Amino acid sequence: MPDIIQLLPDNIANQIAAGEVIQRPASAVKELMENAVDAGATEIRLYVQDSGKALIQVVDNGKGMSETDARMAFERHATSKIREIDDLFHIKTMGFRGEALASIAAVAQVEMKTRRSEDEAGTVIDIENSRVARQEPAALPVGTSIAMKNLFFNVPARRNFLKSNPVEMRHILDEFTRVALSFPSIFFSFTANGQEQIHLEKGSLKQRVVQILGSSYTSKLVSVQENTDYLNIYGFVGKPDTAKRTRGDQYFFVNNRFIRSAYLNHAVNGAFAEMIPRDSFPLYVLFIDLDPTQVDINVHPTKQEIKFEDEKIVYAFAQAAVKHALAQFSITPTLDFDLDPNIQGLDAVNKPLSEERKAAVASSSLYQTFTQKNQAHFIEPTNKSELRHWKDFYESPADRAAKENSNPAGTGTPPSTDEEAAPGTSAGSLATGINAGHTPGSEWGGTATRIMPIENAPLQQLLNAYIVTPTNRSFILVHQQAAHERILYERYKTASVGQQIPSQKSLFPASLTLSAPDAVLLTELLPDLLPLGYAIEPFGKDSFIIQGTPADTGQGSEKGVIELLLEQYKNFVSEIRFSRREKLIRTLARQNAVKAGTALAEKEMRMLVDDLFACVQHNVTPGGDPTYIEFKKDYVEKLFGR
Repeated sequence: MPDIIQLLPDNIANQIAAGEVIQRPASAVKELMENAVDAGATEIRLYVQDSGKALIQVVDNGKGMSETDARMAFERHATSKIREIDDLFHIKTMGFRGEALASIAAVAQVEMKTRRSEDEAGTVIDIENSRVARQEPAALPVGTSIAMKNLFFNVPARRNFLKSNPVEMRHILDEFTRVALSFPSIFFSFTANGQEQIHLEKGSLKQRVVQILGSSYTSKLVSVQENTDYLNIYGFVGKPDTAKRTRGDQYFFVNNRFIRSAYLNHAVNGAFAEMIPRDSFPLYVLFIDLDPTQVDINVHPTKQEIKFEDEKIVYAFAQAAVKHALAQFSITPTLDFDLDPNIQGLDAVNKPLSEERKAAVASSSLYQTFTQKNQAHFIEPTNKSELRHWKDFYESPADRAAKENSNPAGTGTPPSTDEEAAPGTSAGSLATGINAGHTPGSEWGGTATRIMPIENAPLQQLLNAYIVTPTNRSFILVHQQAAHERILYERYKTASVGQQIPSQKSLFPASLTLSAPDAVLLTELLPDLLPLGYAIEPFGKDSFIIQGTPADTGQGSEKGVIELLLEQYKNFVSEIRFSRREKLIRTLARQNAVKAGTALAEKEMRMLVDDLFACVQHNVTPGGDPTYIEFKKDYVEKLFGR
């Protein structure tokens, strides 16, 4: 039997490796820009066509390469960054594996032009499918230009799995932004389809942050600077009023390399505790410089996941640095120890305590519950029970009359059941919508009875978040935000397929200027926003005019609504892959739903409950959370020991 194991050809091996390193056009952008940084460039220009599918070109003014190095750079594991194993633990450059160019050449048509300052002529190399098609001298400026064309031209399956142009463009802009933030002393420009999108002059870190995130943050950044023997932390955090409901503008860099770390994110979020709402996330651009021997960046091909030698100490320093910065700039809340002068005028302060008063206080039940053992939760019995007639609240006058004139027991009342609720809900085991294990009407002897609110029955709002609603067979506790989210979802769903939501035209249209990535995203969403009542038009570079919004959008809040929509859309999380339109509808429904903590009038509560039960699926939100919980008679009576 012949031997069957053989060494793969270089072009096949490179294509396999490219699957890890070059996952989409943005991956190639990252690798090429980092190579330009490592080459000592002071100017880096990125050119893209067709969202990187047709062309990605990076031009720099770095030190360039010799003819031999230019050819060697496309070999697997060929690098100028390391020489021996110990170098892996002292890496200060962006790249080091020597995989990027070989991987790019395996899945694209590549042209490299490069020249060193000491050479009279440069070198031009064309590579296709890992094979050199042309190499010749040419008159070139100092630096390097690498153009990769027709990405995945020889791997059709990979090309077919690329997303739409706006989606791929957003990923490219994300990578461009991260590299540009890391090196504010380098000039960067980004040109897409022949039009310059981003122009970043070299400057300070704050100038670069403002250039990328927007001029509105100029006065809203707090400087962070802590130097220790172990590490240095510097950068900026946003003031509490810049916090958003989504993880948008959050950047961590370790030795100038962008990283993802939920652990360090938690540290910064903890520093903002008590200053921002619990469901909000702060803005930050933070850099950590430490000895390369204390961090392992050789964990993942993208180098965005790293391991610290001592995670806990890094966590502690990061949180302490942010807390110190917030306190130093008087951002943290303070306690006011000034005594209210009105307190001094109270009788309890001015007048002496008489013996009679002391005896009266000692004999009170309040005093005894605080001074006697096992009395802290004692409740004195009373004959004035306010719960005696609680059931009457949930019965209409007609129901009470029918009950008084009813036949002997058992002939007209539904049989009781022990199946009060579905497992997994709060308050005992309460069902979501209708009880789990029941078909509608099963507890009524088989007569199909859909749960419905009693018409014109009194409604009660609790904690400005829940609505107590009597129904034809029980009473329910409606979560006002979840219920409104379901109502809006079905309304937007209908509008997206035909029946458009009317748009209220603005007398003075608002202008909106966004960061480049957000501008690309909004452009992508414009066709889907129009049926939902949002009339928005492009107005120059990264700018838009809001001509109209749905009637229920508050005048003057249009810009904030659109900005929040973009943030929530970017950070939409689901285990199910939804279409762009579905994601937009779900995001809008969640954003525009009335929030818990909002007081509602009787008319508003009734409208919300009626609209909820008019929905096709009224018992859950689009995300599957309950909109209400049903309390059945048997379950409530058990709570009272009946």
